[in-house]
Amino acid sequence: MNRPIVGVIGGSGLYEIDILENQKWVGIDTPWGPPSDDILTGEINGIEFKFLPRHGRGHVHSPTSVPYRSNIDALKQLGVTDIISISACGSFREEMEPGDFVIVDQFIDRTVNREKSFFGPGCVAHVSMAYPVCQRLASICQKASESIGVKTHPKGTYLAMEGPQFSTLSESRLYRDVWNCDVIGMTNMPEAKLAREAEICYATIAMVTDYDCWHPSHGEIDIEKLLGVLKRNTQMASELILKIPELVGVERPPCPFGCDRVLDYSILTPPEMRSREATDRLANIISRVQPSSSN
Repeated sequence: MNRPIVGVIGGSGLYEIDILENQKWVGIDTPWGPPSDDILTGEINGIEFKFLPRHGRGHVHSPTSVPYRSNIDALKQLGVTDIISISACGSFREEMEPGDFVIVDQFIDRTVNREKSFFGPGCVAHVSMAYPVCQRLASICQKASESIGVKTHPKGTYLAMEGPQFSTLSESRLYRDVWNCDVIGMTNMPEAKLAREAEICYATIAMVTDYDCWHPSHGEIDIEKLLGVLKRNTQMASELILKIPELVGVERPPCPFGCDRVLDYSILTPPEMRSREATDRLANIISRVQPSSSN
């Protein structure tokens, strides 16, 4: 049985964490280019953690320019078994208030300008995204969130928009009233899809910063109050991360939902027909099912 290695992808406001033991920033190269930043490695109570600021330190990547494939490939190279995405979001629900955490269980992907798959010409695959988050990992995140006293919603649908602009009022009403979305953000797609292709369990903790523009109070935003919510959310996120080791455990059994074995039935191109260029590029992603490009 393997040991877990937990990857944490930090969103807006969460660019560094100071809670890891033996921490060190390491640079990683990938076939898709460099990731958003170096990756902070360390431990909490004997469990390995790898932290990656999605937008880079200093917030240098927009939601569209985040190198999603590079980020997931880099975490895969470091042996990450579970990714916890911590992301700021807007709320479509009165009861999902600023400061609340939502454990996302579904996504609607409205992004249009991003590379969404590792696979393509030379090696084709189609992975199932019916259940886009790992229910086991989501349950762990829910327990961790509740244990630190944050008002936690155990499920919710996340609308992923392209950005960088926010929604129009008509869009906001459509997403809320017709599509029944619960929160809105700009970054968890294609991140969740790529994690699934890489056979890494993935879960999202969406931290509510404000209501989207459907809400009557939206036009009266107090920037200081908004920044205060964002600061509190990031502080609580660090406390939440500290709770993860005791819930994850020291041994990592196979995922009961098959997240770590999805490529067993998803690659359509037989090994002998896969191009050398494609398998070289995919080496880190398909290493379990095709250990080397010569096979």
